[in-house]
Amino acid sequence: MSKSVVIFGSGDIAQLAYHYFSTDSAYEVVAFTVDASYIKELEFCGLPVVAFEDVLNRYPAESYDFFVALSYTKLNAVRKEKFLAAKEKGYKLVSFISSRASVLNDGQIGENCFIFENNTIQPFVKIGNNVTLWSGNHIGHHSVIHDHTFIASHVVVSGGVEIGEQCFIGVNATLRDHIKVGDRCVVGAGALLLADAAPEGVYIGAATDRSKVPSTRLRSL
Repeated sequence: MSKSVVIFGSGDIAQLAYHYFSTDSAYEVVAFTVDASYIKELEFCGLPVVAFEDVLNRYPAESYDFFVALSYTKLNAVRKEKFLAAKEKGYKLVSFISSRASVLNDGQIGENCFIFENNTIQPFVKIGNNVTLWSGNHIGHHSVIHDHTFIASHVVVSGGVEIGEQCFIGVNATLRDHIKVGDRCVVGAGALLLADAAPEGVYIGAATDRSKVPSTRLRSL
């Protein structure tokens, strides 16, 4: 028997959450909700969109679960705010964990996590609340990911790493083993982190420069 869930959001992340919950979970999405001032249409994905201020009247917390489907805007602060607001209303916040993820940590995963396909989560990893793991990441053994963090695709987190709250880790970043990433850090795409990262640090990988030789002069292509 399906369980009913209301999704906060009406953008791309919410549409993805609707797809994943509908095709790979025991949940049935019944509605979307956003703050009243952000309602543009009364339907999204063929379902009603209701004001967050009125959601309890339409979908009471004792009968419906909740999922906050937002990105890393303002270093995850907006997703954190709505996560806490939903809990304040009394909702149970559920997680989506893809059936195509390799999850070997005995379920040590918090509330409102969004874990996409092809993630490898090794034994003894601990994942906090409201964490997003986009597709294809490796989370090494004994690592800890704290609340409200967003990890993009194909990130390698080696064993024994601790990642603080509200961090963003970009595509193809690599974190060596047994380092600590402080709260609210940004580790950019392709960055290689070999030592501890102080809170609120920004670590940017080197971008590839354009060659001085134009593509029309490459004889092998």
